[in-house]
Amino acid sequence: MDMKAAGAADAVNSQRLYDRAKKVMAGGVSRNTVMHKPHPLYAAHAEGCRITDVDGVERIDFANNMTSLIHGHAHPAVTEAVIKQLQRGSAYTLATEIELDYAEQLCARNPTFEQVRFVNSGTEAVMGALKAARAFTGRPKIAKVEGTYHGLYDFAEVSQTAAPSNWGSLDSPASVPVAQATPQSVLDDVVVVPFNDPQRAHRILDRHASHIACVLLDVMPHRAGLYPALTEFAVALQDWARANGSLLIVDEVITFRNSFGGAQQLYQLTPDLTTLGKIIGGGLPVGAIAGRAEIMQLMNPHGDNYRLSYSGTFSANPITMTAGYVAMGLFDRNEVQRLNQLGEQARRGIASVIESRGCEASVSGAGSLFRIHMQAEAPKDYRMGYPTEEQSSRLRQFFDHLLNDGILLIYSCAGSISTAMSHFEVEQLITAVDKALGSVKF
Repeated sequence: MDMKAAGAADAVNSQRLYDRAKKVMAGGVSRNTVMHKPHPLYAAHAEGCRITDVDGVERIDFANNMTSLIHGHAHPAVTEAVIKQLQRGSAYTLATEIELDYAEQLCARNPTFEQVRFVNSGTEAVMGALKAARAFTGRPKIAKVEGTYHGLYDFAEVSQTAAPSNWGSLDSPASVPVAQATPQSVLDDVVVVPFNDPQRAHRILDRHASHIACVLLDVMPHRAGLYPALTEFAVALQDWARANGSLLIVDEVITFRNSFGGAQQLYQLTPDLTTLGKIIGGGLPVGAIAGRAEIMQLMNPHGDNYRLSYSGTFSANPITMTAGYVAMGLFDRNEVQRLNQLGEQARRGIASVIESRGCEASVSGAGSLFRIHMQAEAPKDYRMGYPTEEQSSRLRQFFDHLLNDGILLIYSCAGSISTAMSHFEVEQLITAVDKALGSVKF
């Protein structure tokens, strides 16, 4: 199929597939992140940093499957290794050497990773880490930051979609459910603190000090604006946990790309547990829990302190382990630095065109991640970033203009840089952002 200009496609094939999909899948999809009006776009093939849909339109992919593709699509070394392993078998009820190889490789990236266990998603990693924290401390409650996404687990998702009508005061944020009929007992065991407000966070945590098993922290939460945590905030949460017998869990499912051993190293944090996912799968489903051996040993059925049964049919399957091992081996310190420089180029360039147009927009992010907002100042917390209807409308217009100009972002207008990109693709992004801003009605 001949490649078409993004804005020239009729998308008839995507529409036809969606009409079929609505009959057999709720909403026509299995994940809401691919939804788009009037219908999702359907991928045909992808290579490197470019993706082509079933209507023949090619785009530069800054979405990278929700930031998970650190090397873009179909990296030759990863593909070759996966094919070789697939020919030997996809999964066994036996351990594999590649799981050991990969565990050693990951643990070597960060000294706080004394031991690791692999699971199948970031959601599973967070779930396991919270269970481990409860088992280790004997306490029921978890503390988390308002507006942060940590996966689908009932406790982890509390207040990720809070709204002005129900989020309560900053001095006592409400525990707001996402799913209807979430048990009140779940809400009662989640303590919510505001982002980047260490004094308020300490006061709230102090009210529940003897019951909190862990503090769950993402140092640059996507839903809270992809704004980096203040150093004093991150350190304050760690200090509070240490002083009160709680564990610090750092969620690095998204931010592990920002430093060789994760964004936590930029804050000089030493978490008790870290949750991983996305890029460590080499393009395949993955999650991991890493941390102090004393805590990880709670999962050891032959140990003296076995308190947490933990397994999974496809956990550490050799296909994912192979892809992850090769992918993370290629993502060395030089590549981390190069991508971070490209990320800085993207954010500076976007900020420059916003300033030159004088429009009410902004950009946030760090490392190789960025997010564009339809408000004059980049939001520093979830409440500041909660969009008005007008801002949401502008963001949808902006997203669609970029899509029609050959640029694919995440639905929130967040994006990530892959190793398949160079200064050339970043400059194309900046040029497209400039054009899109000129087309949005402010």
